[in-house]
Amino acid sequence: MALDKHLKRFGFLYGSSPAMERLYQQLDKVSVSDATVLLAGESGTGKELIAQTIHQISPRADKTFIAVNCGAIPAHLIEAALFGHEKGSFTGAARQHLGYFEHASRGTLFLDEITEMPADMQVKLLRVLESGSFLRIGGSDEVKVDVRLIAATNRDVEVAVRQGSLREDLMYRLAVFPIRVPPLRERNGDVDLLAQHFLQLMNAKENTSKTFSRNSMEMIRSYTWPGNVRELKNVVQRAFILSTDTLVIEDHLSELWARKPTLHEGCLNFSVGTPLADAQREIILATLKHFSGNKRLTAEALGISLKTLYNRLKDY
Repeated sequence: MALDKHLKRFGFLYGSSPAMERLYQQLDKVSVSDATVLLAGESGTGKELIAQTIHQISPRADKTFIAVNCGAIPAHLIEAALFGHEKGSFTGAARQHLGYFEHASRGTLFLDEITEMPADMQVKLLRVLESGSFLRIGGSDEVKVDVRLIAATNRDVEVAVRQGSLREDLMYRLAVFPIRVPPLRERNGDVDLLAQHFLQLMNAKENTSKTFSRNSMEMIRSYTWPGNVRELKNVVQRAFILSTDTLVIEDHLSELWARKPTLHEGCLNFSVGTPLADAQREIILATLKHFSGNKRLTAEALGISLKTLYNRLKDY
């Protein structure tokens, strides 16, 4: 479709808005260096794709890229996951295990949700960044590594430092080149182009020729997209599945937020008949926002495990 001709691609990213052009310029500059990068942006803005793009256009492009979600690894396992362990270093360590740092040697390691990393591990990570070496658990010989590190968070970095979720010294070490990732609502013109792009991909895959009705596009433009690009892609996919003939009917889009709850003075108001799954989703997301993205506090407040919270957020 003609609209797709105006959708610029840069690495793994798509977007033609001024906000994305500024982002591309930053990525182009930092990719040629080995500087650590700290990506700060809302959930669904594509931080991992940005990290992949930096790797792809860097001199390390032919080496390994590894993405790690710090919050998804139990606290008692994260050190072994990152740095590895020697045989016999603890019960069950039947052989030597290499961690993510060694697997990413001469390549790029992306640490997502860096504020979810336990404080004691942040100290060890800082030491690795400063010295370029570490000890495997149970080891006595330092392991030297050449790894380009990119970290990311969906929280306000300064708030995370104040709340103790991110060590200030680590923040400064990570933010050699800080990048703010623009939310979709700040990417003027990109919503239309991305929606059309996602629809084209689905048409090509299913050998169909579905299109958006005028009202559908108006609805897409007027929505604020709190879930950003991820939410847009999921909405288009759902509407594509539900539509018949050649139209993606606006009703399939409107039902997704027609009964959107309202937040007022810390209270959520739901319409009678709101599906339980939708209500649960909004409660979780509102609580996460209330705690400034701190997942541990969110899980405690909701009375669920951190693992359950991550599973829910992954589904959303």
